Amino acid sequence: MHFSIITPSHNRRQYLPEAVASVRATVSAPLDFSYEHLIYENGSTDGSAEWLNSLGKDGPPLRYWTHSERILAGPARNRLVREASADTWIVPLDDDDILLQRTLFHYGTLIEQHPEQPWFVADFLRMDEERRYLPSEDYYAWKFETSTEMLQAIFKAEHFIQGNVCYSRALFDDVGGYDEEIEMAEDLDLYVRFLLAGHLPVLAPHISHLHRFHTNNVSIGVDADKHNEDLRIIYDKYAEELLQLGITRP
Repeated sequence: MHFSIITPSHNRRQYLPEAVASVRATVSAPLDFSYEHLIYENGSTDGSAEWLNSLGKDGPPLRYWTHSERILAGPARNRLVREASADTWIVPLDDDDILLQRTLFHYGTLIEQHPEQPWFVADFLRMDEERRYLPSEDYYAWKFETSTEMLQAIFKAEHFIQGNVCYSRALFDDVGGYDEEIEMAEDLDLYVRFLLAGHLPVLAPHISHLHRFHTNNVSIGVDADKHNEDLRIIYDKYAEELLQLGITRP
């Protein structure tokens, strides 16, 4: 069993070292699995590329690429997945978040228990920019009986998914990867295609990561109106299939 943690990064010199350290702190025992951290640093002007270069090629498994111009998260994630092995499990991690030490262990346990299932959804906690826990801001994944039921909740803006997932490279390839044109919510768009393909995620009863709230979050300013706009953009891409399932436009 192998995991590939993928992290697009732009101007996160302040937080990227903590994200890298969190992956390197992974504890696998007693499961037998390997892992690597793949980072695509693009368009940074804050010394992120220089910091990555200073790490060298030794130490825990880390591979990185740099690009002089900033690109959207979708193409950045796709480039990282293409560098991963064909039989790997993909775990997204934002460059300002922190992976918990046993996250891969818990995903690995579930993979062994559900060998036919291609993706998993976990819970996560929120923290501020100083890593202080934000009470009453926990995220809890909901349990659904069918893919259609989950899609209905998503397009009613009742439920969402972001970096709290683990999915197989094979599933990623089957649905075509991240949309490279969407400016926001490219991850939710991918998960909608997982569901449209008939794959309901297994609910993972563990905390996957600490999600950092700070003034430079990519999602800053994404209020209910902006989220609904993103949902409408995604809905319009798959309107014919969604209408056949009885799911109306948000």
